[in-house]
Amino acid sequence: MRYLLLDRIVTLRPPELATAVKCVSLADDVFVDHFPGHPVMPGALLLEALAQLGGVLVEATLRDRGHDHLHAILTMVDRARFRQMVRPGDRVELQAIGLAAGEDGGQVRGLAHVDGKLAVEAELTFALMPITNARLIERRREVLQTWLSGSIGE
Repeated sequence: MRYLLLDRIVTLRPPELATAVKCVSLADDVFVDHFPGHPVMPGALLLEALAQLGGVLVEATLRDRGHDHLHAILTMVDRARFRQMVRPGDRVELQAIGLAAGEDGGQVRGLAHVDGKLAVEAELTFALMPITNARLIERRREVLQTWLSGSIGE
């Protein structure tokens, strides 16, 4: 995955809730073209951040039920609303609230807040696919560990 859009997962309580933080920096590549002189975080990337967090929650829920090595694939975004712009310097607080999770997929309600104000909301639906490649399993484990602890190998 090219864009890892979570700086840290703060809470992971499957199947109910996951929370994370993304600190938006002017150094992020996306601001070169979006938009010069008026940098704004693209809505698609905010949805992707919510999808990454929601996917972690759905995967953790199934892992707790004995289903290892499943990858949550975003299949649908419903009721997406963009309430305010997100700019460099903003600290985005993300929430994924579990709505459903089963062996075939799951659904979460995603919320993103900036300064206590709702910036983005959406319902996200995921399909679950098995991962069999050992290198990919290890890479996903490293990314999750980094998101949860802030460093690889802890």
